[in-house]
Amino acid sequence: QVQLVESGGGLVQAGGSLRLSCAASGRTLSSYSMGWFRQAPGKEREFVTAINWSGGSTHYADSVKGRFTVFRDNAKNTVYLQMNSLKPEDTAVYYCAASYPGIAIGATMESYDDWGQGTQVTVSS
Repeated sequence: QVQLVESGGGLVQAGGSLRLSCAASGRTLSSYSMGWFRQAPGKEREFVTAINWSGGSTHYADSVKGRFTVFRDNAKNTVYLQMNSLKPEDTAVYYCAASYPGIAIGATMESYDDWGQGTQVTVSS
């Protein structure tokens, strides 16, 4: 099992940027795809983006496409989420997740085995 720790959340004004990090320990992430999800108060957890094991393939939710970028540094066992042009509707707890073995790239929660504890992102208008 892998332990995932997110960091980098905070309070930012609309139009601003944040970079989230997801650091892993317990196993190397280089063989697994990774995902970011978010959950706003009173709403279900939703897919944000995913990246395959090498970083060569990514997938984004329509709501963040063109504003968010996911990338990874396998040497550091870390995945990142660069968030630009933030909107108040991006306010949520953001979670990173590591996939089950063999998952190429997943957009559903069922594709992921291990989850971090989440980091709060709040975007003020």
